Amino acid sequence: MLTSLYVKNLALIDEAEVSFGSGLNILTGETGAGKSILLGSINIALGQKFSKEMMREGADSALVELVFQVETAEQTERLKELEIEPEEGQLIFTRKIKNGRTMNRINGEACTVAQFRQAAALLLEIHGQHEHQSLLQRAKQLDFIDAYGGETISALRVQTAACFRTYQKLQEELGAFRLNEAEREREISYLRFAIDEIDAAGLREGEEEQLEKQYRLMSNSRKIAEGLNLAYQFTGSDSGAGEQISRAIRELNAVAGYDEEIAGMEQTLTDAESVLEDFNRAVSSYLDAFTFSEEEFRQTEERLDLIRSLQTKYGRTTADVLAYREEQAVRLDTLLHFAEKKAELEQALAKKEKELASFSGRLTAARKKAAEAFSGELRAALLELNFLSNEFSIQFETADHYGADGTDLVTWMISTNPGEPLRPLSDVASGGELSRIMLAIRTIMAERGGRGTLIFDEIDTGISGRTAQMVSEKMARIAGHHQVICITHLAQIAAMADQHFLIEKQAEGGVTRTQIRELDAEDSVIELARILGGAAITEAAMENAREMKRMAAEYRGK
Repeated sequence: MLTSLYVKNLALIDEAEVSFGSGLNILTGETGAGKSILLGSINIALGQKFSKEMMREGADSALVELVFQVETAEQTERLKELEIEPEEGQLIFTRKIKNGRTMNRINGEACTVAQFRQAAALLLEIHGQHEHQSLLQRAKQLDFIDAYGGETISALRVQTAACFRTYQKLQEELGAFRLNEAEREREISYLRFAIDEIDAAGLREGEEEQLEKQYRLMSNSRKIAEGLNLAYQFTGSDSGAGEQISRAIRELNAVAGYDEEIAGMEQTLTDAESVLEDFNRAVSSYLDAFTFSEEEFRQTEERLDLIRSLQTKYGRTTADVLAYREEQAVRLDTLLHFAEKKAELEQALAKKEKELASFSGRLTAARKKAAEAFSGELRAALLELNFLSNEFSIQFETADHYGADGTDLVTWMISTNPGEPLRPLSDVASGGELSRIMLAIRTIMAERGGRGTLIFDEIDTGISGRTAQMVSEKMARIAGHHQVICITHLAQIAAMADQHFLIEKQAEGGVTRTQIRELDAEDSVIELARILGGAAITEAAMENAREMKRMAAEYRGK
């Protein structure tokens, strides 16, 4: 359930906070007062694009925050799958824009817009004019049937989709066998050449690094030899540092008996002489073993050139080249046993297609059963929404190809006037009729479960009078199962409110602000009278408003 909305510095809203309750929450206000801004702020909080242009004029930042109370164990578990953990059953969605940057947080932790949208999809649904139009799409019509079918259809869709993915993979593998004989021979020839070339090289992991080290040594052998010889001369015992240190030790030895500190100095220099002697021996040993062979240098250079040539052709590293060789060996084996492999794949594909046909058939049967029950419920719901005569059925067709959701194509067929034939919904329904049809569907779905909060915008498009009263009763029924937030211009719907909020625009000191406030019982009657009577609120309008509130309370049993 959406418990509160806080908005700061968004469009005409300076600062507003709304606490929603369970049941039916109604928002009314004059045209242009900012109702769309409020709904827009909810969309922004749940992941819609949030740009600097949306900020209130003169503000350097804007903030939208929604607080949800997670009410079911299913919602909690599915949120955990998104790595989102409610705190004491509560989720706080916060989006802030400042200095051109948008910050997104759920319960204080930074998250992505995708996480916002995924989490929001578990908690609420927003129904506006756009979704009414989506009823005209055949894919959306099929989705409603599947949703109505519940777990039975859901499980079959999962099985069908998994089977279809395997079927697709087999099709792709078989597609690789669509070669003529000349193409196959050319590919076999190339594969053999590549494998033989790699095998002939006898590549070994780590060999390249070792060769590069040897190559660096050999290509710099003269510098190395000169450098080591000079170092040996400078530190050796023949006129080098070694001889000078020996003389210094003798001098210190002669006076060490006079002071312990001098004796310590002598020991330090003696240690240095020992280190220098070890160094000289190491240099001498290295020089004795250090040799340069032109032939060895040439062989090393050629070997490195070969390795790098293979890497240019077949892979960035030696490991890549060897992996490529194994892949091509598998491909070569396939081509050499082309007919057998192709026959195996064709057999596997035929078996999988038979399995897919079975799953798709079971899915179709489940959908037709659900569609029949759904059609009956929808016809009854439409009668309650002042479709005085209606016929409704769902026409099934079979696609010419398999898909992840089976082979079904559906068309919703409807007749809203006596004697008229059934025709596709897209050819018949007006905007107002689509709005009522969507409401009828939502009533049916609400009574079968679903998400906790439903937000309706423009549900009253193109309706009035008795139809408006029937729509209001439907809204009240839905609110018996779900929290409902509804923006409306109709008094009949507003009268059903459990909580009634007024959105109004005020100008003060040359500044225009949109404000929202909850109405008490008397203020709600005044607002209903305004909707009924316009600018002049007469006693007759007030009496009419009170009667509407009384009738609404009676309908809801309050």
